[in-house]
Amino acid sequence: MSAPKYKPRQGWSWFERDPAIATDDDGSSALPDPGRELRLAYARCFSGADGKQVLAHLRAITLERALGPGAPSETLRHIEGQRQLVSYIAQLTDQGRTGG
Repeated sequence: MSAPKYKPRQGWSWFERDPAIATDDDGSSALPDPGRELRLAYARCFSGADGKQVLAHLRAITLERALGPGAPSETLRHIEGQRQLVSYIAQLTDQGRTGG
């Protein structure tokens, strides 16, 4: 086996930007966005007629649902968690549709 070609940095130099990492013209990192693939997957999943129907159903039973003044606090917390999850799914789907 040959010795590894990577030479660890000494002292505080590990804290500096690695010149081997490519950057864009504005200096930002050109590394791939791992969340982009996930957003595109959400967009693909909910882009067809069935996906749109499912997303509309999830919105109807969570975001468009109103609870009365006598609803227990546990129920309010539960529905709020559901709303957050459906909003998150819808947000990722929309971002994926716009290419992000």
